[in-house]
Amino acid sequence: MNTAELLALDAAHVWHPFTQMQGWLDDRPLVIERAVGNWLIDTEGRRWLDGISSLWVTVHGHRKQAIDDAVRAQLDKVAHCTLLGQASVPSIELAAKLASIAPKGLGRVFYSDSGSTSVEIAVKMAYQYWQLSGRPGKQKFVALSEAYHGDTIGSVSVGGMELFHERFRHLLFPVERVATPHAYRWAGKDVLTESLAQLAALFEARADELAGFVVEPLVQGAAGMLMQPAGWLAAVAALCRKHDVLLICDEVATGFGRTGTMFAVEQENVTPDFLCVAKGLTGGYLPLAATLTNDRVYGAFLGRFDEVKTFFHGHTYTGNPLACAAALANLSLFESEKTLTTMKAAEAVLAEGLARIAALPQVGEVRRRGFMIGVELVKNRVTKEEFPFAQRAGFQVCLAARKHGVLLRPLGNVVVLMPPLSLTVDEARLLTAALEEAIVETLK
Repeated sequence: MNTAELLALDAAHVWHPFTQMQGWLDDRPLVIERAVGNWLIDTEGRRWLDGISSLWVTVHGHRKQAIDDAVRAQLDKVAHCTLLGQASVPSIELAAKLASIAPKGLGRVFYSDSGSTSVEIAVKMAYQYWQLSGRPGKQKFVALSEAYHGDTIGSVSVGGMELFHERFRHLLFPVERVATPHAYRWAGKDVLTESLAQLAALFEARADELAGFVVEPLVQGAAGMLMQPAGWLAAVAALCRKHDVLLICDEVATGFGRTGTMFAVEQENVTPDFLCVAKGLTGGYLPLAATLTNDRVYGAFLGRFDEVKTFFHGHTYTGNPLACAAALANLSLFESEKTLTTMKAAEAVLAEGLARIAALPQVGEVRRRGFMIGVELVKNRVTKEEFPFAQRAGFQVCLAARKHGVLLRPLGNVVVLMPPLSLTVDEARLLTAALEEAIVETLK
């Protein structure tokens, strides 16, 4: 089939995520057919630099030989077997590997299939933990405003993005909110001190009711790459310990090198009670997620069958062997290719290009932590006036970047860059140059 025929079938049958389908074909969608390295290739043979890691999942590039080989080798053994009542070699080996690279003490691994479910599991585990621990009053959760933790009902409940979640309000359980510690929108205020004071006051007053605090560490990704001030996460962890509130760190987006370390929590020496991972876990190959926790939590669920302490939760494809094999190969590449070190050369070039972009009059702020980057577009740099939602300024800039062979994606007025960690120096130059030119061309 040619591209036109494929797009006609797509428009007739496929409902795309986070997409207004009425204007789908007007937005000139691409049909991707294959990929190599950090590049996607469409049905017209055009090459596109994957500036968003195919929605934040590709780590070492596409068609990485070591991961390809691992998946093929596993296919020669078994593609899937359940973890209900049995175990599998790759799931065991991966759990041990995750426990060895996670913050010390997070040695218990519960598998699922997406970032949403990894957070949902942590929320349910935390809730049940307090029921089993003789403190049934601890039922409420705390989360940040503008939080995004996925699209299942539990993860939407702890999310706080009005655009995504408002319509489902009556389906959700209530959550205590604290303001996002985002310096750009808190101009003139001591964001660190004020944010922590707000959280401390809540904990002092309500700790007996609070089961856990759910947070993306260092960076709130889907909120527009909002960066937390230095020291905030460590102080939050200390407050959680002081008031016996379980800390749930959602590293679905920030994990596996995206912020420059394997896990973002490492940068502030924080060990949460739950660590939720997905996206880059398999290097962008297959859907797999994991919720890591400690022996304190795990131990509360142990007991005789008649005590009914079991965690009644699971997925058909929990711990899928193919996905676990891909994840093991992905994590092995971090070691053999010294990914966290080699990525620094491209990171430096990205920083140089972003400094030029930050000086543009159409840019209010450039936010970056490792390879997680948000460029906030503004109508007025001085007043921070935003472009109207209907103008789709971010989308128009991303569309213009295609003229330069680069694929990006907006979050409202924020253009997101999150390239694979295998990005080369030359690709980093292309990425920032394309964005700079697209902004200038589009927002005159």
